[in-house]
Amino acid sequence: MIPPFSGHCLCGATRYTCKAEPLWQAHCHCESCRRATASPFTSYFGIEDGKWLWTGEHPATYQSSPGVWRDFCATCGTQMAYRAAKYPNETHFFAATLDRPASYTPTKHVHSAEMLPWVHLADGLPQT
Repeated sequence: MIPPFSGHCLCGATRYTCKAEPLWQAHCHCESCRRATASPFTSYFGIEDGKWLWTGEHPATYQSSPGVWRDFCATCGTQMAYRAAKYPNETHFFAATLDRPASYTPTKHVHSAEMLPWVHLADGLPQT
């Protein structure tokens, strides 16, 4: 993805703009991400803190476990971002919130050991 790029929630109230290329782009299969997004896996990307900003209403935040925060639109509930103490200085945004989601190019699958048995991948990306 070539910066700047932006994204928004379902209702459009919560928006962000990124001013740098993603640090990484991946599909996550962990149970926490599946439950938070109500999907079999989620697609997201990491941006260095200080290289992005909220441009609409700031999201509400839920601490889903010690050292983990999930940001979501307070109006419509769309999951917007994930932050964790184990990933300092970066914020993870959900690819489906991008204004142009076709620009997202994942490079790997993470937490593949937690993948649901009925998910069958054919993209050839590495699985960790």
